[in-house]
Amino acid sequence: MVAVLLVDDQPLLRLGFRTLIDQQPDLSVVGEAGDGAEAVTLVETLAPDVVLMDVRMPRMDGIEATRRIVASGSSARVLVLTTFDLDEYVYAALRAGASGFLIKDALPADLLNGIRVVAAGEAAVAPAVTRRLIERFAPHLTEQLTPNLEHLTPREQEVLVEVARGHSNREIAERIYISEATVKVHVGRILTKLDLRDRAQVIVYAYENGIVHPGA
Repeated sequence: MVAVLLVDDQPLLRLGFRTLIDQQPDLSVVGEAGDGAEAVTLVETLAPDVVLMDVRMPRMDGIEATRRIVASGSSARVLVLTTFDLDEYVYAALRAGASGFLIKDALPADLLNGIRVVAAGEAAVAPAVTRRLIERFAPHLTEQLTPNLEHLTPREQEVLVEVARGHSNREIAERIYISEATVKVHVGRILTKLDLRDRAQVIVYAYENGIVHPGA
């Protein structure tokens, strides 16, 4: 059973999400919050698996709440809800540690699938869409980080670049002539060595550190 925390300042939206989620045999809403500050507190007390997080809320927005939840060491994964798929808030949320994003008017099946994917430790956003976000906002970054790649093998660095370019495990396997299972192993080691949560964070890391470049 996947425990879900709903975070949105609109009670009617929360009710709709709760009704949909609680109808699923493998999902359950364990709590609701009307702003980011309340969400941070409830994550500590309820220990949800997935936080369905709105962005624009009073007191504390979803970006700051996401940052605090991730920094706390919680195992909860944040799935951000947004009105627009290229909203700058989405990029900020991914940088803060969100595991993906969904559009608020997504189909019910897409919302449920997104929750399940995030709960399983994957990124609930197509790599190509994340890449598009990065390519739009990376040129405007004021902070440039220094990549820490000495712990990665040459093959892991190669896989890192392919992930950042938006390729799936199957596509990467075909491009560099290894099995899909081996790609999965390399991705797992990359996440561990770079202390990243999922593929979305790999893509953010690669662009922000200049490992790949927008438009390349």
